[in-house]
Amino acid sequence: MKLASYKSGRDGRLMIVAKDLKTCCDATGIAPTLQAALDDWKNIAPSLEEQYQLLCEGSHSDAAPFDTSQCAAPLPRSYHWADGSAYVTHVELVRKARGAELPASFWEDPLVYMGASDAFIGPEDPVEVESEEWGIDFEAEVVVVTDDVPAGVTPAQAAGHIKLLGLVNDVSLRNLIPAELAKQFGFYQSKPWTAFTPVLVTPDELGDAWDGARLHLPLRTTYNGDLVGAPNAGQDMTFDFPTLIAHCAKSRSLMSGAVIGSGTVSNVGSKDGSCCLAEIRCLETIKDGKPSTPFMSFGDRIRIEMLDAQDSSIFGAIDQIIVRYEPSAV
Repeated sequence: MKLASYKSGRDGRLMIVAKDLKTCCDATGIAPTLQAALDDWKNIAPSLEEQYQLLCEGSHSDAAPFDTSQCAAPLPRSYHWADGSAYVTHVELVRKARGAELPASFWEDPLVYMGASDAFIGPEDPVEVESEEWGIDFEAEVVVVTDDVPAGVTPAQAAGHIKLLGLVNDVSLRNLIPAELAKQFGFYQSKPWTAFTPVLVTPDELGDAWDGARLHLPLRTTYNGDLVGAPNAGQDMTFDFPTLIAHCAKSRSLMSGAVIGSGTVSNVGSKDGSCCLAEIRCLETIKDGKPSTPFMSFGDRIRIEMLDAQDSSIFGAIDQIIVRYEPSAV
């Protein structure tokens, strides 16, 4: 099934969306928000599925056109957002561009940071940034959403806690990152709000493309109308999602609605293009000694989407414009 949230208050209004993303129906009679549904997923999911089947069959009495302009993030805010760097080939490339070796441990132990989850933004909301000098970049990623995950789970156990999947634009402010990492205390100012696709989907919607651990489809990133990358999200993923979840739950439980990100999707050699400008710039640096592609400017547009084998959009598209943020005088 496919689930979305229309904008309403801070936690949105839960909507069920048809497989073709053309129609939807209000689900608040079953659960007011997606977080509420996840909190009691075992009991609530069957009722949502029943309405979803009616919607897909074209027999739902309250079906209405699905309007992505009304969409908040499917989870407008979450209790937990942990983003990994599961494609170690990407990390290796970044370090190579600056002449640094990759520690052997990076291939054995996942890199994960805890991001801002007090607010996510919708698929068509603008990316507001105060200054272009901060080095604005997009990062196209796959994410999973869990139910309650007990501390100490194994990867095999963690796989059963994946309830939904989607895509995100994990915006990065690249020129703020070096000073933050130099403090050896992680990202903060360099990671503004994250944007989500219009819908999250249950694993069964993905068919053979989902093997229970990785999503084996190209992730398409279009920048100012040009396709800059379509690497396969299932290839070269050093740490799969169950491994990332188990890593995050090593010493504490994860509450329902926890969002776990893959990090920037990247294939070895970037033969299918890149999912962020930083990687493109690294390739230019390795080849020419310096980057030639600038970071994003106000007015630039980024689109992130994944298509199935029939070239139909699975999650809908993130389609955003970069705009200048004006700090309030208050």
